[in-house]
Amino acid sequence: MIAIRRARPADAVAIGAVHVAAWRSAYPGILPDDFLARLSVPRQAAHYDSAIRGGVGVHVATASGRDLPDHGAGWPGGSRVIGFVTAAPSRQPRLAEGEIETLYMLDDWRERGLGRLLLGTAATHLASLGCRSVFLWVLRDNPSRWFYQHLGGRAAAEGETHVAGQTLAQLAFVWDPIERLVAAASRAT
Repeated sequence: MIAIRRARPADAVAIGAVHVAAWRSAYPGILPDDFLARLSVPRQAAHYDSAIRGGVGVHVATASGRDLPDHGAGWPGGSRVIGFVTAAPSRQPRLAEGEIETLYMLDDWRERGLGRLLLGTAATHLASLGCRSVFLWVLRDNPSRWFYQHLGGRAAAEGETHVAGQTLAQLAFVWDPIERLVAAASRAT
């Protein structure tokens, strides 16, 4: 069974592992190989533990039972974190009131509607905080950017981010009002 729930501090290591695996899968050729090889699960876990304890809207997708290849054997509670999303009030309110900061999942779980469900959960969380619009940044060269367009995101700004000593172009996708993302995420793909 696939479930989406609010993250707990005990999820931080699994979230860190998903983050590292997703970056290593998505960014070869975009980020230096040695940088990707040095990514640290413990460092990412500490970051997400702090975010969870600090009240950031961190939600996880978990798989259990028959949805796990080994039917949950060896996983605490018989479930495994397979993806996550983080969302908070915007750090750039000129773009939107809420911001989806991260969305990552393990490769084996892509193309199953989990990203859509996680985005919908993040948008619903932000709406509950009073956010009327939402945005996210995506690297311009990230091949997954089509996903945000498919869900009705409007490319509203260009920017740059600095990772591993490189300057990378990025695009901001906006949903205004936020209900556009909630509705798009609730539709079957």
